Amino acid sequence: MNSPFKKISDVFQPNYSVNFSIEKPDGSILLTLTDAAGVALKRLISSAQWRDQQQLEHLIASLQASLTIERGELADNLNVSRI
Repeated sequence: MNSPFKKISDVFQPNYSVNFSIEKPDGSILLTLTDAAGVALKRLISSAQWRDQQQLEHLIASLQASLTIERGELADNLNVSRI
């Protein structure tokens, strides 16, 4: 099995600097994604999320959606004007 941390890094590294730090003794990890503008996203990832392949896939999709919303691309893609 590939490293879940490598998988997350591979998805986001083209556009973001990826940093993991151990957050709690229960195995939770703090993920921080930064770009030229600064911190783009911080998320606490539970050990269950990074240890289970299905939960990891869901987590990555959720992070991608969050970044899309934060950057305003969703509105652009739907041709919705921002107010």
